[in-house]
Amino acid sequence: MQVKKFARLALITGACIGLLAGCGGSASSSDSGNSSKGNKNEIVFWNPFTGPDGSNIKEMINEYNKTNPEFKVKNVSMKEGDMYTKIPTVVNSGKNIPDLNIVHAERIKQYNDNDMLETYDDALADYPEIKAENYVPEAWKIGDIDDTRYSIPLDIHTSGTYYNKELVEKYAPTALDDNIITYDEIKEAGEKAKADKIASLGVTWMKPILLSLYKQNGGELSSDGINPTLDNQAMTDSLGLWKDLYDSGITTKDGEDPYQLFVAGKVIFYPEGIWMRNNVNEAKFDWGLTNAPQLSDDLSEAVNWSSSHQFVMFKNPDRSEEKTKGIMDFLEWVRTNSLEWAKAGQNPATLDLLNNDEYLEMPQSMFINDPAEQETLSIFDYKYNGYVAEYMDAHALDVIFGKAKVNDFAPAMQKEVADKVSKDKSNN
Repeated sequence: MQVKKFARLALITGACIGLLAGCGGSASSSDSGNSSKGNKNEIVFWNPFTGPDGSNIKEMINEYNKTNPEFKVKNVSMKEGDMYTKIPTVVNSGKNIPDLNIVHAERIKQYNDNDMLETYDDALADYPEIKAENYVPEAWKIGDIDDTRYSIPLDIHTSGTYYNKELVEKYAPTALDDNIITYDEIKEAGEKAKADKIASLGVTWMKPILLSLYKQNGGELSSDGINPTLDNQAMTDSLGLWKDLYDSGITTKDGEDPYQLFVAGKVIFYPEGIWMRNNVNEAKFDWGLTNAPQLSDDLSEAVNWSSSHQFVMFKNPDRSEEKTKGIMDFLEWVRTNSLEWAKAGQNPATLDLLNNDEYLEMPQSMFINDPAEQETLSIFDYKYNGYVAEYMDAHALDVIFGKAKVNDFAPAMQKEVADKVSKDKSNN
């Protein structure tokens, strides 16, 4: 395997922004100084949990190690960007490869195409409860490629909408009777709230919002899994809708902090991820969490952007069968002991938590405890998702804030992503 092929993996798939739990923070943290070296009776576990959720993963690992397993887990948390840069380097070198790793779901296809992943197929034979029926379907299926299992899900994290219950009662009293807020209802509430200098909608991280809306409009990132299909009316309409809302004066403005305005009681609807739940608790008012903004109030047509942290094993000639069994023992334990991860604001992928009353009282559980809500969860697993994400993160807000033209966005993104895909294919 060529070094340059591995190196590209650090850029190809989408990185979540720093606010996303488990997607990097301002500082590294590790139980062991970020060392990847372990011993034969230890599972070296790399993960990108350096934010507040880092303490939750450490607590889980400590709880597991207290069960006195034959192979204890050694936590190695590092900044997301650093981790994804190191992975191809160590796999290519064959040295200091972690025994177990968390990666984002969107990266799995690329790692598999580069022959970097071990399969779980043989290991699963002795663990019959680690199966599709015991996990959220959208999180489970991402690890299946050509009928081979390459990952086991830890969670499925989703972008929804936080709302101020008092302001909803004042400006949109019936909007959430169906637990869906539509863009029409957002606009109607905004027109009523203008005079009181209350924004109806926070302009936040646009990538998950735009992808959700794009799929609602019938768009797809690629028709063949390789070449992008982004220059179309669905993309233009999706971003244009947000530009129109901004121009109508009902959203937060360029330069304003939508989170701070929301917790200050100045924003009705705040689209963000479930990972922000513990932050939103700072608000001094009653708040709720519902689906991402939708075009329709029909739940069967709803799309809630999601991603997933997945356990993978990179190919490692030094990983023994005994250590692989130790890894599987840990993953089986996680399947029935994930409440601590839910406390981080996440939705663990294991359906075992549906039997836990404490979890069911957590607001983010709404996406899991109803099969109809589970159907709305959508992981955008396009192989070159990262190129799309890079463009959206760099340019979508400029369009909304009037610094670039709506009609230029889709064709420019199509060209940039297609050029990068073409370059990647020529290097293979």
